Amino acid sequence: MRYLHTMVRVNNLDSSLAFWTEHMGLVEVRRSESEKGRFTLVFLAAPDDVARGRAEAAPLVELTYNWDPETYGEGRNFGHLAYEVDDIYATCRKLADAGITINRPPRDGYMAFVRSPENISIELLQKGPALPPQEPWASMPNTGKW
Repeated sequence: MRYLHTMVRVNNLDSSLAFWTEHMGLVEVRRSESEKGRFTLVFLAAPDDVARGRAEAAPLVELTYNWDPETYGEGRNFGHLAYEVDDIYATCRKLADAGITINRPPRDGYMAFVRSPENISIELLQKGPALPPQEPWASMPNTGKW
C-alpha cells in the first residue's frame, strides 16, 4: 500500500491555490477538469519532493473545486485520504472480513471507499489498470456515506 493524497474541497480555486502555492510553498504538479462531473482537481507537492524529481511518488494535497457552489461546514471541506493498493478486491475482502463496511464497493475494479472509526473517508485505488469486474463487488450497492 502507498499513501497517495489528502483531498480538500475548496470554494475559490484561485485563493486556495494562492494560499497553498504562494504562502505554503507547494508546487502544482497535475491538474484535471471534468466537464461531465463539473469539477477541477489540482494536485500539489512539497517543493523538496519536486526538486528531487519524486513529486508524483510523494503524498500530495488534492484541491477539489466543484463548479456548482456549495457551502462546506467544518469537516465537510476535508475530503478523504487515498491509498494505492496492489489488489483492490483482496484489500476490500480483508477489510470486510474484519467487519469493516465497504461504503463504495470496487464495482469498477479500480476504486472503493471505507470509513475509519472516526468517520474519516478513505479512498482505495487499484495500482495500475482496473481489474476486471467481479462478484460480489460488481453488484454490491453503496452503503452509507463516504
